Parts: sequence; C-alpha cells; structure tokens
Amino acid sequence: METKPGARARSGVHAAEFDPRSPDFLADPYPYYARWQEEEPLFLLPATGDWWATRHHDAAQVLTDPRFVKGASGPRQPPPEYAHLPPLEPSMLERDPPDHTRLRGLVNRAFTPRVVEGLRPRIAEIARELLEPFTGRARIDLMADFAFPLPAIVIAELLGVPAQDRERFKEWSRRIVLLLDPTQPEEARQEGAAAEIELADYFHHLIALRRTEPRGDLIGALLAVEERGDRLSPGELLSMCNLLLIAGHETTTNLIGGGTLALLRDPEQWHLLQKRPDLLPRAVEELLRFEPPVQLDGRLAAEDVEMGGQTIRAGQWVLAVIGAANRDPGVFAEPGRLDVTRAPNPHLSFGRGIHFCLGAPLARLEAQIAFGALVRQLPGIALDAERPPRRNRNIVIRGLASLPLRL
Repeated sequence: METKPGARARSGVHAAEFDPRSPDFLADPYPYYARWQEEEPLFLLPATGDWWATRHHDAAQVLTDPRFVKGASGPRQPPPEYAHLPPLEPSMLERDPPDHTRLRGLVNRAFTPRVVEGLRPRIAEIARELLEPFTGRARIDLMADFAFPLPAIVIAELLGVPAQDRERFKEWSRRIVLLLDPTQPEEARQEGAAAEIELADYFHHLIALRRTEPRGDLIGALLAVEERGDRLSPGELLSMCNLLLIAGHETTTNLIGGGTLALLRDPEQWHLLQKRPDLLPRAVEELLRFEPPVQLDGRLAAEDVEMGGQTIRAGQWVLAVIGAANRDPGVFAEPGRLDVTRAPNPHLSFGRGIHFCLGAPLARLEAQIAFGALVRQLPGIALDAERPPRRNRNIVIRGLASLPLRL
C-alpha cells in the first residue's frame, strides 16, 4: 500500500536523532525512509558516526564510486581453542581490488546465468518435495518449513556439504549476520564472532576430508585452485566457504519470507500472480525492490567526497540505504505500492558496481521457483490471524524469524 502522509509522522524526530534500534523502525522502516527523502536525504547520525544516503542516486554513487571502499581489517586470529585454524582472512565481500577481483574470479564461473539455469530441475524438485507434505494440513510456518530449507539445501549441494547439517547452518547463520549490524550490543557481536569461528572449524574438517576424497563440487573446485598455486591462502579458503554458505541462503530465505508476506498482505497481487505465472520474473524483481533482504550496505570514504550537498570526510562511513533507495519517488512511480507487473525496475537490492551480488542469478532462479511452487501447490495460503509474523532484530538483514500461515 502507498505510504500515507500521516504514517510518516511515526518517525517523529529529526533524522539525525532517531534511534536505529527503536521497535517502530525495526518493525517498519519505510515511513522513516519516506520522510528522510523529503526532508534530509543525506544525513549524519551522531549515535554511530555514519552517513545515511537514502536517495537512489546517492546510494548508487556510494556503491560505485571508487572513492568509497570496503576498508577491510586484517586477518582475525582464532582463539586458543581453535589454534589448528589459520588466521581468517576478510572475505571477498569485505575486500577491495585487487584482492576482491582475484577472489571473485575464483568462484565467478560457478554462478553464471548459464550454469545456474542448469540447476533449475533440481531446485524445482526440492521445492516440490518440501511443499508436498503440507497438502491437507491446517497450518505451516513458511520460514521453518520452506523459506529456509530450500536455499539451504541448494547451496549445501553446490558446496558439497551434508544437507542434514542445515539446522546447524541455520544457527550459525543467525548468529553470524549479527556482525553485519553495527547497532547490535557487544554480547551479540561476540556471539557472531564465535559462530564464525565454529563454522570455519566445520569447514576445516570437511576440507581435510575432501582432500582425501575429492568430489566435483564447489569445495573441490576451490581446493583445486589452492593446489595450483598461492592464489588462495588457507585462511582465504575458509572465509570463502563461510561466505558462500551464509550468503548463499540467508538473503534468499528472507526474500521468500518477506516476499510472501508482502503478497499475502496485498491479495490482488497474489491472485494476479496465480493467474499470470508468466509474471514471476517481474514479481521477483518487484519483491526485491519492495522488501529488500539487505537494507543497508556500507562503504568507507577513502578521501573527502562532495555528495548531495554535503562533504563526506575521509575516514567516515556511508551507508547506502537500499530499502529507501528502492522507494525513491524520483525513480519509481507509486514507490510504496506493490506491483508485480512493474518494469523497468532499477532496484539496488543486489548492489551495483564491482560488488554486485555474485549469487544474483541463483537467488532470482530460486525465488522464481519458490513463488511459482507456492501459487501452484498452496494457492489458498493466508496469514494466520492468531499468530502474527515475527521479525529478526537486525537493521541490515531484514527478515522474518517466523511466518505462520493457514492453508
């Protein structure tokens, strides 16, 4: 639904004074974004020292201007109980060229549109098998029963890790994504850092096994690269495995969950998708725009940058507010309205520039198959009035912990 002017007053205070951990903002950040775009589209938040760029043009500049960098820290030394692990290197998501270019090139071929399209039959099979047991049931939780296991199984099979370990992946992922949110308390950040080490240890043992029992999976491909020379250090190999597993399912899980919630809150769009399955590709792009799983993407100013009438000083962090940029009224007509027929749709949900999401083709395919399976196999699903959706408390990764549905 279009954001009503009265709803914008919920943000209540000057943009630079708002609390990013407030329950209202976590529940629904979009009225805040709409007000900021009108009144203060680029502002400095004193509480964190970060700039927030909410307009599409400014957010796109943050993502593409080489003067804004990732600014990765150095290797992270594992704690004493994990002394057998090498120092964990920053992942390619955290690195700038030339390291980013080198690391991305090692896995790029595994995620090309042609290679991903070859996965379509298997992904469709997984989706069908996950939904079949729910025919005739009264209720399901979409997150636990479908939105999480579908992409988790797919990335597990790609990497070559046991799919039966996906509950462990789910818990590690829940804790690790806390590290992306700068507003999390120190206890949560320590919990995320510990999970990162635990996952690296899991891969350490799996990689040792794979060296003696090679397979034609992505871990095997990465090991082959490592064995050919010094292009991938042991610490980089573990960080790459961690990244591919977490990024390979976390955002797609939240796209399926958040997208389903948006569609069921707008029955006209849900029914249109049922009648017009040819709209699935457009619908996925619109759901990415309307409810992006990644709301914020930060960069460090390597030098002073003039932008949006402000001066970003060298050493300051700037957040491209993807959730706001995707609803910029200067780019999108009726930005607060869900429209599965919308085209073109220049959303920023996969980023832009050299860090454009490597897994975008896979995420798009998985989401198209997931929503297609839902409208075919469970056409009568509806929100459960007795059990409301429950959100994760993370301002960067917007997602649902639970989405109860009636069948």
